[in-house]
Amino acid sequence: MSKAKPKATSQPASATKSARRPGADAIAAMFRRWQEREPHPKSELESVNAYTLLVAVVLSAQATDAGVNKATRALFACADSPQKMVALGEDAVREHIKTIGLFRNKAKNVIALSQALIADHGGEVPQQREALEALPGVGRKTANVILNSAFGQPTMAVDTHIFRLANRLGLAPGKTPLAVETGLEKVIPREFMLHAHHWLILHGRYVCKARAPECGTCIIADLCTSPEKRVVSL
Repeated sequence: MSKAKPKATSQPASATKSARRPGADAIAAMFRRWQEREPHPKSELESVNAYTLLVAVVLSAQATDAGVNKATRALFACADSPQKMVALGEDAVREHIKTIGLFRNKAKNVIALSQALIADHGGEVPQQREALEALPGVGRKTANVILNSAFGQPTMAVDTHIFRLANRLGLAPGKTPLAVETGLEKVIPREFMLHAHHWLILHGRYVCKARAPECGTCIIADLCTSPEKRVVSL
């Protein structure tokens, strides 16, 4: 007789308690499993160079990657550099991205950051955090994404998924994105840092979801100490 497949209970455990911080060996094991499943994760935002990635990330605030990609395919076909974007103009940019939330303000920022890149950086995307954060519409999270995905720096870009996982799994509990960012940098082994934020995003987006974590298919379920974990039984 074959054994029944493990399945998760329909209700999560109480979320009133905090997760116990996993030990160093458990944390390393988590990232090793994610690495084995997806050795070279990439951003799901479509881009053709550092500039278009920067624009895509700016547009992704309060929007889905799929929605941004749908809007930017035609936009980037017309303008894949700051010079071409400025020449295209704010009205045309706004028309291209009108399906994205906050599109009017985002169109202004895209033109303004493009102008700043031309005036201050010779049309190139800078590789320094301070310079990136000085651009219109660019904050710390966006700067971290660009430094990581475009320039290969081991940064931690904390979005809603990573913020949730850091607290839910007890990896780096914190009340602010910066607290979570610095906490994760302290506990994630150096060998995994380059791709760590992508693995966490993918896990949060497709497995450890906000309202209904899919613990029954989770590859780190046995390492998870979260009180929200849906108990897996035979």
